[in-house]
Amino acid sequence: MKKNTRTFAHIAIFAALNYAVFSYGKIDIPLAAGSSVAIHVANAVVVVSALLLGPVEGGIAGAIGLSIADIMDPRYIASAPKTFLLKFCIGWISGTLAKKMNVSKEKDAKKAALNTALCAAAGLGFNVIFDPIIGYLFKRFILGIEADAAAIILAWSGGVTAFNAIICIFVAVILYMALRKPFANMNKN
Repeated sequence: MKKNTRTFAHIAIFAALNYAVFSYGKIDIPLAAGSSVAIHVANAVVVVSALLLGPVEGGIAGAIGLSIADIMDPRYIASAPKTFLLKFCIGWISGTLAKKMNVSKEKDAKKAALNTALCAAAGLGFNVIFDPIIGYLFKRFILGIEADAAAIILAWSGGVTAFNAIICIFVAVILYMALRKPFANMNKN
């Protein structure tokens, strides 16, 4: 298979995985003004796709898959543009750091797992900071939600995003460590 065709196929597969993990594996928490947040591990799939495919490709897979999931769910449709930007950034940050740290070439499994956790923490840490802030600004100034309601949404969103990030770091390490060798062997051909 040609490299470009394989890359596009991998992006599509990881985008579909992101969509499925979020759409069918989330726990919704309804908030004020018809808004919702969700407990989910889809961001772990974004990180893993970035570590396996590369920063841009993994970021695109996460951005596409999770934005489509938002568009398909009326509770999250307004969040789709924010999701596209933030999920791309998670993948790009995690993947870029992994590339600089040569995570894929690390022979020592413990060091590879630690470096994977650091890469995941960097991308997801970015999301913990910027997801609630961008969400608040969007809800407050674009959707016109009252300041008190937007502040309540901000508090819940920030807490749930941080909770998701902690879980996703562990899930990303487990998934990446299980997939890194088979994925590397598959792509040698």
